Amino acid sequence: MTLAGKTAVITGSNSGIGLGIAEELARLGSDVVLNSFTDNPEDHALAERIAAEHKVRAVYVAADMSNGEACRSLVAKAREAMGSLDILVNNAGIQFVAGIDEFPVEKWNAIIAINLSSAFHTTAAALPLMRAQGWGRIVNIASAHGLTASPFKSAYVAAKHGLVGLTKVAALETAEEPITANAICPGYVLTPLVEAQIPDTMKKYGMDRETVIREVLLERQPSKQFATTAQIGGCVAFLCSAAAEQITGTTLSVDGGWTAL
Repeated sequence: MTLAGKTAVITGSNSGIGLGIAEELARLGSDVVLNSFTDNPEDHALAERIAAEHKVRAVYVAADMSNGEACRSLVAKAREAMGSLDILVNNAGIQFVAGIDEFPVEKWNAIIAINLSSAFHTTAAALPLMRAQGWGRIVNIASAHGLTASPFKSAYVAAKHGLVGLTKVAALETAEEPITANAICPGYVLTPLVEAQIPDTMKKYGMDRETVIREVLLERQPSKQFATTAQIGGCVAFLCSAAAEQITGTTLSVDGGWTAL
């Protein structure tokens, strides 16, 4: 499989799942546009490393994904820098945990804006470009929480359910065109952020690392194994492949059996 000649924009991609996706698409020959809200030398150095390692073009474009105009501007800047935009991966997201009656309004608004509204804005900006080029792939990184729920995560669950719904609408609106829209719904993925939580959780429960992972972090994940960022990247690549041309408007769960419960 090759994605040579394609350009992918991946939001929230200077670490974690987004970076894993960018690395896999670049490995397959796609030029990539990395993104986050920071604009540090190390962000641009990350793009330079990917370009050198995979022999592709890679740039970093900072954008505040809580701002609709900034989301649309990201797409425009990516198109200007690369000359095309073929693959859009909406991955940016944040989390906050609290009961509904105690949930801070500003946290609700931020989660809805970054986890859901940003995908609306980037998709709205990208679709005319994909239509003009005659090909496009939209992949939204939702969550197992886009299909099921957990207590104390009202904004996150609402946003991810909304993202799955937005995916279906985008797929129906492009159903007769060479454009697809799908959502990937990961369970727990081993990212640097999750890795950093393990030592504190071990102390909190007085458990060793393996027990914390199996009985606390992966309590709802039947496989008792994390998905990896490379696996999520591979799933995105599959949805961009010729084999997936008739896959649109659906979800791909990468959750170790979580949503089968």
